[in-house]
Parts: sequence; C-alpha cells; structure tokens
Amino acid sequence: MNDKIKAVIVDDEETAIDNLCFELKKYQWVSVEGIAHNGNSGIRLIEKEHPDLLFLDVELPDMLGMDVAIKVHEIQNWDMHIIFYTAYNKYLIDALRNYAFDFLLKPVDPNELAKALGRLRETGVKNSTNFLVNNGREGEKSFMVVTPMGDLRVLRVSDIGYFRYVSDRKIWEVALANGSFIPLKRNTRAEHLCAYDPAFVQIHQSYIINMNYLLMVQGGQCVMYPPFNEVDELQVSKKYKKEMMERFCQL
Repeated sequence: MNDKIKAVIVDDEETAIDNLCFELKKYQWVSVEGIAHNGNSGIRLIEKEHPDLLFLDVELPDMLGMDVAIKVHEIQNWDMHIIFYTAYNKYLIDALRNYAFDFLLKPVDPNELAKALGRLRETGVKNSTNFLVNNGREGEKSFMVVTPMGDLRVLRVSDIGYFRYVSDRKIWEVALANGSFIPLKRNTRAEHLCAYDPAFVQIHQSYIINMNYLLMVQGGQCVMYPPFNEVDELQVSKKYKKEMMERFCQL
C-alpha cells in the first residue's frame, strides 16, 4: 500500500476515540476521514466516505457493532477491512481471535495496533466483511451475540435450532443443539437475528427458526430434525406463513 488508506471510527466513547486517533497519527499512511458516535450515523458516514479501514466498537448506543457491519455489507461495493475493538477482557478477545475476528482491546495498546495495521499493510484490504467467518466447517459461518450481562458469545449457525421471545423478561433467547438456552441483550430485535443468516426465518411474533432443522409443517406446527424433534412450541402464525413456506420450498 503506497497510498494513504482512509479510516473511519465508529465509537461513542470520546476517551477511546482520542486514544485511538493519537496512536493512528503515528502512521503516515493512515488518514482518519471521519468519526461517528452511534450505529446509524456510522452507517451514513461509511456510505459517504467508502473507507478502506473501519474501527468499529462492539457495543454502540443504538445497535451492536456486528449489526452495523451486517448493514454495511448489504450496500458495500468496495474493499474495506473491519477491526472491532472493545473494553471486554483480554481472555475473551483472545478466544474471539481464534474465530478469525480482528479485535483490539480498549484502550488500544500501541503494540497490538501495530500488529493489526502490519497485517493489513502486508495483505492489503481484502475480504472486507470477514465478521461472518468460516469456522473450520466448510461453508458454515459464525457470528457474535451479546447476553444481558454483556458477555460475548460466538455461535455457529448449526448450533442454533431456534430463537424465542420471552415476553415476561422482554428478551430473545437462543435454543442451542446441546439443550441449553442463551438469553440475548434486551435491545436485540427479530430483524437483527434474521439478518445473521438466510437460514433464520421468522414464523411467529415470538419465534425464529433455523430452516436447516425444519423437517415439515404439520397442522401449523414446525416439526424439526433432532436434536429439536421434541420441541412442540414452534407454531407458524398466519402473518409469517406465506414467506416461511416459500423459503421452505426453496430448500
């Protein structure tokens, strides 16, 4: 990379932004073209600037950083590398890196930033939205969710049978193949979950299923493949039936 690369920062913490900008000034080949303090303004800024490099906070006031990345991916027609950064603990960051996410810990460590930018300069800005990554199983993606306690979890599509909305707690939760449930952060919405993978289809106001596990629809009820074959709560509502059946027929 002989020319300067354009960078954009999307973060709501002024101290973290100042720290990152201070460190980036040491790199003459990096130019910070804009800063946004929430997801929606970040998306507009990214659309306007078409940056080569995006520093994206994991958790923003109006949405998750992952959701920003997904929305940008829908309209992106240029090369852009994304580096997530967060205040979560170092051990979790190291675990997430094993899934090939590019993460930095707040406050940004100069040595870690140097490594990330060094990798970028060596390889070029490629595979711009590698936030959905191959996890070792051919063709399968991983993505990140956040729990009400702020913990990050990386899940494979095949780990998930369905999502259900728990009305008394006002949260969505994930039903996993191992029989456990993971509660999701309160501001998680159905459209966010469906955006993670085309296999996730809403069948009811309170249910989103993984179509890969759907065997048949019998009397308005979804009959699933094991290990979800004993689940009897997945009823298809009239509102979502047409789209759901169209998607089922395409499988």
